[in-house]
Amino acid sequence: MSDYLVRAMAFDGQVRAYAVQSTETVEEARRRQDTWVTTSAALGRTLTISSMMGAMLKGDDKLTIKIEGDGPAGAIIADATSNGEVRGYIKNPHVDFESNEQGKLDVARAVGTAGTLSVVKDLGMRDHFTGQVPLVSGEISEDFTYYFANSEQVPSAVGAGVIVDTDYTIGAAGGFIIQMMPGADEETTSEIEKRLTNMQGISGLVRDGKTPEQILHTVLGEENVRVLDTMPVQFQCHCSRERVETAIASLGDEEIQRMIEEDQGAEAKCHFCNEDYQFDVEQLQELQSGETK
Repeated sequence: MSDYLVRAMAFDGQVRAYAVQSTETVEEARRRQDTWVTTSAALGRTLTISSMMGAMLKGDDKLTIKIEGDGPAGAIIADATSNGEVRGYIKNPHVDFESNEQGKLDVARAVGTAGTLSVVKDLGMRDHFTGQVPLVSGEISEDFTYYFANSEQVPSAVGAGVIVDTDYTIGAAGGFIIQMMPGADEETTSEIEKRLTNMQGISGLVRDGKTPEQILHTVLGEENVRVLDTMPVQFQCHCSRERVETAIASLGDEEIQRMIEEDQGAEAKCHFCNEDYQFDVEQLQELQSGETK
């Protein structure tokens, strides 16, 4: 089944909810980044949550998420759009650890527990919206829960899970975001908190193959959920040879000549998808003369 996202309301409009199946998306990121088990989980959780945050946007709006912890995995960067496209990378993909004391992947050790989570939203205006909070756990989901409460002042519950198979591919990935709307009553809040406390963890739901709809039914109660729409989700990079050509041409003839004389060519690699773009001397000369289309 292809990845998709569900947008819903619950408890007669008191709650806004999102859930996503992101297995193929995370696997594509794992394949392109060559992540090891723990970093697959860290990057996968970030991409899963980013896809749902992108679905909160409108039109051509987009956002960039950056997690900068003090762990050995380094920074995690993710871009997401309003139409379900997401991409991301982790600075040091070859980081892995034994399971933690709870028998789970030690994502916090890889990411680090000190640092920042920042979100930049490009809303098509001159000024971008930027929110930043300190990391609270390095487990990703808890950090986004803290972000929503403190940067956007929206009480939220965020969960994301990634299952890595024995062959290191992604067996399953998915998540949810539950947000209380202004005016939500205390009874509704208490019921959701009770459900979250007593429910199976998100990784277990993902492992059991729950659909996005079933995840929301588990978290909120099937009778309380009204699905608004669904949206396909996919890993999509926006790099292209044409964009790289434009970037090289913008360096100017003098810098391109230096590439020709010193390196006999040029190479550019996209951080997000690891696509490699090679330019020989003749192609660089065409960029100098403006002949490349």
